[in-house]
Amino acid sequence: MQVLVLNGVNLDVLGRRDRQMYGGLSLNELETRLRERAEELTLTVRCRQTNSEGEYIGWIHDAYGDADAVIVNPGAWSHYSYAIHDALEILDVPIVEVHLSNVEEREEWRRHSVVADLMAKRVIGKGPEGYREALAYLAGRAG
Repeated sequence: MQVLVLNGVNLDVLGRRDRQMYGGLSLNELETRLRERAEELTLTVRCRQTNSEGEYIGWIHDAYGDADAVIVNPGAWSHYSYAIHDALEILDVPIVEVHLSNVEEREEWRRHSVVADLMAKRVIGKGPEGYREALAYLAGRAG
């Protein structure tokens, strides 16, 4: 199973952001752990990160017909980008939304995800372990 992991805005500065909120791993360390966990589950992952909403949407378009599942962490775009929603809507594979912090317990504007209705699963507030949970969920769907 080919899993595309799309990390959005500001996730490139993991490790420098609030460690209690986001964990202490850098994006590179997070991606290394994801690849290791994916291998254990006999999955293949491709990780991408951008601070450009248009590029993020382009990668979603590229996933159509190319990925068997997608894990998304759009960051702040989750809360207002209907363009990302509309791009994800064309995918016919399971999509899992991951947030490192517990967005349900943060500022009011963070509590709403405009992509939530498209998700097979949402994992929030579990730090880097949330990605591992998302991979395990997808591996279980494949088996």
